[in-house]
Amino acid sequence: MTGLDQIREAVADYLNQNGVKAVTAWAAQPRDGAGTPVCAVSLRRCEAVGSAFCDYLGERYNPETASWQALYGKRVEVTLGLDLYAGADAGGEEAIRAAFDALAGALQNGGPEGLRLERLTCGETEFDVEEGRYRCGVEAAGRAFLCAAAEEGELFLDFVLKGEWKH
Repeated sequence: MTGLDQIREAVADYLNQNGVKAVTAWAAQPRDGAGTPVCAVSLRRCEAVGSAFCDYLGERYNPETASWQALYGKRVEVTLGLDLYAGADAGGEEAIRAAFDALAGALQNGGPEGLRLERLTCGETEFDVEEGRYRCGVEAAGRAFLCAAAEEGELFLDFVLKGEWKH
């Protein structure tokens, strides 16, 4: 799983733990039918901002392997899609409004560790004929810090969500 996948998964897990049914968009498991309102978490935009010279942050000693690790880091600015869906039999537009209130409340309490959300926007609720349910486009924008470590002489394969960027 890549660092960006970890962001989507962390947001979906956080929302589920805080009373908002959430799945990652394009998940392997099939979506429910109409059922209760659900938030589909996707990554709409990502911009990596270099943190140091070629993302190199320095070295640290790893006592478990008795070796030095090179550390790399990136600050990423992300826009997440948090689209809300609900079938007419699940309350339709009214259920969408209640789900948005729950979503906003969950994000007001913070967010997943390593991700700092700074802005939440909500669009109009529309009926999606193809899906047979109501949909409301929601976006959250924020930033995260992705880190990678490599043992001496080795390469790292990917960045992982590590923590919030501190100035």
